[in-house]
Amino acid sequence: MPNNNLLNVCLNRDGQVSRRRLLQVAGGGFAGLGGLPFLQRLGLAADEARRNGRACIVVFLNGAPSQFETWNPKPGTENGGPTQVIDTAIPGVPFAEYWPKLAAMMNDVSVIRTMAGKEAAHDRGTYHLLTGRRLGGASRFPHFGSVVSHELGDPDAEIPNFISIGDTLNAGFLGVRFSPFVVPRAGELPANVEATVAETRVDRRLSLLADQDADFQTAGAERIAAEHQELYRKAARLMTSEHLKAFTVEGESDAVKSQYGRHEFGQGCLIARRLVESGVPFVQVRRSGWDMHANLWQNIPRAAGEVDEGVSALLTDLKQRGMLEKTLVVVLGEFGRTPKINQSTPNVGRDHFARNFNLLMAGGGIKGGVCVGTTSSDGMEIDDRPVEVDDFFHTMCRCMGIDADKELITPEGRPLRIVDAGAPVEELLS
Repeated sequence: MPNNNLLNVCLNRDGQVSRRRLLQVAGGGFAGLGGLPFLQRLGLAADEARRNGRACIVVFLNGAPSQFETWNPKPGTENGGPTQVIDTAIPGVPFAEYWPKLAAMMNDVSVIRTMAGKEAAHDRGTYHLLTGRRLGGASRFPHFGSVVSHELGDPDAEIPNFISIGDTLNAGFLGVRFSPFVVPRAGELPANVEATVAETRVDRRLSLLADQDADFQTAGAERIAAEHQELYRKAARLMTSEHLKAFTVEGESDAVKSQYGRHEFGQGCLIARRLVESGVPFVQVRRSGWDMHANLWQNIPRAAGEVDEGVSALLTDLKQRGMLEKTLVVVLGEFGRTPKINQSTPNVGRDHFARNFNLLMAGGGIKGGVCVGTTSSDGMEIDDRPVEVDDFFHTMCRCMGIDADKELITPEGRPLRIVDAGAPVEELLS
């Protein structure tokens, strides 16, 4: 059988089969290369190389941002409030005034204004928008990052395949192997992975933990014990990895740090770029503080300003480094906010609203400069092109090269499709 070097010489730097190199290598006859099995292996290697180049960064605006104060404003209407608008690079598609940096780069970004949700409670909405399923039933579904880890991640990688800067959901029925590695704050690693203990002591501790888990196994907790051991192995591997530096901004210039914003969220976006550069296929960055039932117009300038600065810098940086084409970036919350302004005193805001809301997508096969859907003048209804959560997940799967119809098997042996219904939003796909 041919060795891996023969496979590698037929691939170009994008992981695609080079027709010229294939003909050159095969010029002496396919028999010397193993014939059809070689071509099958070559195709599989090329596919794997393409898939491994893809990544996704999700910016989750925890608390549910108002669509009126983000990317679907309604100026001059009773429900619009005091928010003013600014033009974007998409003619006729204004943004709220708090997003000047993203508005200026909308040739690279697209917006869905007609997300049709079904859950208006925070926990349920978060579950729906991060798993693609509604909360309930016998199976706990995985975060989309866990699906990406399962489908595209390297099981032997020293660095986790799914990293979340800030708390998030877990891997559900996929198990701890595909759960997120949670970094509490940007630039801050959990204490159990800080490399401050000698390697011999780490080995002894792991041995003691293995003995402890053996007792659990004999008591009938085989699965729990196996998950413990997997966690220990992952933590030990990361402790000694050179990739630990990707969790910090060490080595970045002051200019780059300032471009992302000298705040926790902006530095989290910078770390997300560094992690993707290190081979992590899925990173989530969380920015809390969007549950603005009151004091909306007092709080929105800072919250939006940080996200506008951090996300625009992330997109610019990815594009300059040639990474944006393979890196899908999504900015979303768990639902939207009521068109009607509530009567909270002394400072008013908006309440929960799942009937329609908006999100941003860029990179990874998403066309720039597209606005999907329109809502009524008062923002209460979707006038054109509703996008279901299933459609959104189909779109992300298409961008990531994941078969949305593939069945994952629960521990009970139940087959469940990655996405249960819907279809990709073709208008967004290049």
